[in-house]
Amino acid sequence: MQKMIEFFTAGSWPMVLILCVAVFAVAIFIERFLVLYFKVGIDKDKFMAHVSRAILAGDLNSAVNYCNESRGPLNSIVKAGIVAVMNKGSNEEVQTSMDVAALREIPYVEKRTPWLPLLGNVATLIGLLSTIWGLIQAFDAVATVEASVKAVYLAQAIAVAMNGTAFGLMVAIPALLASALLSAKTQDILDDVHELSVSTLNLIVQNREKFKV
Repeated sequence: MQKMIEFFTAGSWPMVLILCVAVFAVAIFIERFLVLYFKVGIDKDKFMAHVSRAILAGDLNSAVNYCNESRGPLNSIVKAGIVAVMNKGSNEEVQTSMDVAALREIPYVEKRTPWLPLLGNVATLIGLLSTIWGLIQAFDAVATVEASVKAVYLAQAIAVAMNGTAFGLMVAIPALLASALLSAKTQDILDDVHELSVSTLNLIVQNREKFKV
């Protein structure tokens, strides 16, 4: 712990900026991880099996109730289509209802994740700035400081340069890896949403005669 404190304090003011970036990155990662893996993630096979069974049986209320059991983009989109059918909407109106729901739900899945690579790049740039700042201090020490204390000033300037750069990379690399992880999960969820939305719409269109609405 003592070495960490010394590492941080030796890096001077750029370390504070990088730490602020790190806090934002961690907060975004935790929030997005919880949303993508626990709130909007869904077992697509189980979902489609239940909805298909209800639609084939003409029991739209059962399908709506199943969609209401959890909060997720797929649930909301499919529910919008089923409700449109229950309101005697045409095939085009069902498609429109599902499209409108998708426009409302998909941004919830995608939001904030693009901030992670941005914050990673900012951390890297602040680290680079600390390198330049430290080198400026080092050259200033060589030019103006007395020989008896020159080594001390040089050591402090190099610490600012190296520690800031190292800390910036320590924040940037995990942020970029976290971005890749969340982006892959986001794409998986969106692929499932698009696939099952189209499958559900086709199923509804093919079995409209079974619905007593």
